[in-house]
Amino acid sequence: MNPNDPKRSARAADQKKMALCASCAGIQRNWRKAPGHAELVQQSSRKDERDVNITTYRCDACGTRWEYENDKSNQKAGWSVVGQ
Repeated sequence: MNPNDPKRSARAADQKKMALCASCAGIQRNWRKAPGHAELVQQSSRKDERDVNITTYRCDACGTRWEYENDKSNQKAGWSVVGQ
């Protein structure tokens, strides 16, 4: 396939990941008690099999989906990106 093919370029552009906004890029991941930011909107909350509360958020600015795991026995729980 020709790398200069316009159809291939369009597909490649569609497959690029959406960039995080500056506020999302500044969130410290995998660290319990790290703050989020003002544009995060809470979506849902659930308890997993370990009885740990996990809350899902979506950023209004860039659309990134986040989960915050509040596991008091695991300091490396906290924020993680789950999609965009």
